Amino acid sequence: MVTHVQSRSTSAFGAIADPTRRAILDLLRAGELTAGKLADNFPVSRPAVSKHMRVLRHAGLIRERREAQSRYYALDPERLAEVDAWLAPFRVFWAARLQDLRQFVEADHARRQPRLRATRKKRRRP
Repeated sequence: MVTHVQSRSTSAFGAIADPTRRAILDLLRAGELTAGKLADNFPVSRPAVSKHMRVLRHAGLIRERREAQSRYYALDPERLAEVDAWLAPFRVFWAARLQDLRQFVEADHARRQPRLRATRKKRRRP
């Protein structure tokens, strides 16, 4: 029986579902940034970026540090590790699919190679 369900806005997956929030996480990969520096990267208002930051903070994906008048944001790797762990089985699935695709393409290329050589030889003859 489920006793507690996180709301979409506080779950890590709900937070990263939004492309603006994913872009914020990408910017923070380089290191800690102030709220103003983050907001400068988006064509929306600072209050809109602030709302996105709040969702990421409540989801535990970023940390906030206050220093005088400034707020600094950084990634919280612990919660991102949880997301990464959940994605791990899917990476295995895609790795297998990509390996299947590679084998298909290589086999198709090998099958076509003799025909391509024959076609090229016919073109060279005067």
